[in-house]
Amino acid sequence: MKRILLTGSTGFIGCRLLKLLESSKCEIRLLSRQPHSDYETIVCDLGKKQVPDSALVSIDTVFHLAGYAHDLRDATSVENRYQAINVEATVQLAKLAAQHGVKYFIFVSSVKAGGSAIACRCMTEENQGEPEEIYGRTKREAELKLLEIGRQSDIHITIVRPSLVYGPGVKGNLRMMLSGIEKGWFPPLPEVENRRSMIHVDDLVRALLLVAEDERANGEIFIATDGLPHSSREIYKAICQAVGKTVPGWSVPKFLFDWLSLLSPRIRYKVDKLLGDEYYSSEKLEGMDFRAEKSLRDFDKSDFSVGSSHLSRKDAKAQREK
Repeated sequence: MKRILLTGSTGFIGCRLLKLLESSKCEIRLLSRQPHSDYETIVCDLGKKQVPDSALVSIDTVFHLAGYAHDLRDATSVENRYQAINVEATVQLAKLAAQHGVKYFIFVSSVKAGGSAIACRCMTEENQGEPEEIYGRTKREAELKLLEIGRQSDIHITIVRPSLVYGPGVKGNLRMMLSGIEKGWFPPLPEVENRRSMIHVDDLVRALLLVAEDERANGEIFIATDGLPHSSREIYKAICQAVGKTVPGWSVPKFLFDWLSLLSPRIRYKVDKLLGDEYYSSEKLEGMDFRAEKSLRDFDKSDFSVGSSHLSRKDAKAQREK
C-alpha cells in the first residue's frame, strides 16, 4: 500500500486530489495548519514553522500543493511570506523527504514560473523567460532548487505547471467573472481571437497521479492544459450558458479597452489579463499518455460553484446510501 503525504489539502486543487486519492488503495497523511477529522494530520504552518520529521516517516510519495498566491495587497508588502512558503518551506520539505527515503516528490508550480506568455505564440516548457511577478519568481526559484535536490539524491522530482484551472470551488478571476455575469455587471467581451489555456481541476489531479507513477517524469517539468485554445469571448459565453444567462448580441468594442489601458499601467495590466494571449502547449504531458476528459465547452454551473467540494468519508458514505 502506497503511503502519501499531501500538502494543501484544503485548497481548490488539493481537496479534489484528496477526493481522488480516497478512491485509490493508499494510506494518506496530511500536512496542514488544521487537523482533519478523517486523516492523520501533521499540524504545521509552513510560513512559520519547520516541517517536523514525523511528517515524512514511512512516506513513499509527496504531493506538494501548498503555496502562497493571490494576495490582494501590494505583493512587495508580503514578499517575505511568498519566499517563506513558496521557496523555503518547499525546499525544506523536499530535503527532509530525500533524507527519509521518499521515492517521489510532485510539486505543483504554475505557468507563471516560465515567465510571461508571448502574444501569438504557444508556449512550451522550453520557453523559459524571467518571471515578472513575485508569485512566478518564487515558484521558479523553488523549481530550480527542487531539481538540484533531485540531482543530488535518489528522490524523483517532478514539477507540474497548471494553466488556468477551473472547476468546483474555483477562486480568483474566474470566480469574479462568474459573479459579475450572474449579477449583470460584467461587460460582454468582444471577440479578439486571443488564445488562453485552461484545464479542469479533475483533469489536473489525474495528471498529477499519472506523473507520480511514471519513471519518465523524473526531473521533468510538465505544463498541464486541456489541449484546446479558448478565447476570452468563448469563456464569457460558456459561463453565461452555464449560469442560464442569455449571451448578449452585442459586445464592448475592443477600442474602449485599449483606451482604458492608456489611463494607468494597472488598468493596462488588467486588460491584458482579460484579453491577452496566455496559450501553452501540453504536448509533453500528452506524451506521457495524458488526455483531458473535460472541456470548457461541456461544463455546467457546478464547475464554478463556491466552496469546497470535499466530503468527509462519513458524509460521502451517507450520500451513496441515499
